[in-house]
Formats: sequence, C-alpha cells, structure tokens
Amino acid sequence: MTLTRLVLAWIPTALWFAIATRVTTLLGAALAKPASQPDVGAGVVELAMIKGPMIEAALLTLLAALWFDSLGSGGWWLLFLLAGAVATLPTWRRAHAERPPRGAVLIGACADLARYVVAGAILAWRLG
Repeated sequence: MTLTRLVLAWIPTALWFAIATRVTTLLGAALAKPASQPDVGAGVVELAMIKGPMIEAALLTLLAALWFDSLGSGGWWLLFLLAGAVATLPTWRRAHAERPPRGAVLIGACADLARYVVAGAILAWRLG
C-alpha cells in the first residue's frame, strides 16, 4: 500500500471525524444547557478540537489498511463496530462516575458507534 493511497483514504475519514465530533459536541452542549442560556461560541472551532479526530482518523486508517490488505474485505462493519465499542468505553466509564442523564449517555454512545461504522464504510470504499 502506498503512502498516497493511505493519505487519500485518511482525508475523507478525517473530515468525517471532524464534522461528526463537532456535531455531537454541539448536540451535547444543547442538551446539557438550559434553554434560556445564550449560545456563546457555537460557531468557533478550536484547533484542539480538530487534532484529536485527525489523529483518531489516522490510526483508524492504518487499522483499515491492515485489514483490507492482509485479512480481507469481508466483515469490515463488524471490525469497525468493535473498534467503535472500544472507543466508547471511556464514555461509559465517565458516565458511571458522573451520573449524567441516561439518555445523553446513550445518545453519545450511539453517536460514537455510528461515527466509527460510517468511517469504516468510507475506508472500505477508499481501500477495499
């Protein structure tokens, strides 16, 4: 696998992760704050908010390259569903300690799982 192919697979995955992370952050903030509170800084995207998803997308792209180049292309959705479940574990642990509303935790966990499965579909399209 060439570096060019990896970068061309990483770019749409990184964009997806950045968009999905921003949307889930905004939805989580909207669910957590009272309706009367003003929405200050909703359009501001910080560099720190983008670095994490970019690194996460790079690591997932490398995992996908290993999967599609050596192990095959079948069952990719299960691989990315399991990777999403592993990534969601810190959310469940934090929720157990902080005791936020169950609905918010469930929505966040489902959003994380969906984010990984969609990223897997993008990588299957680019690398498969």
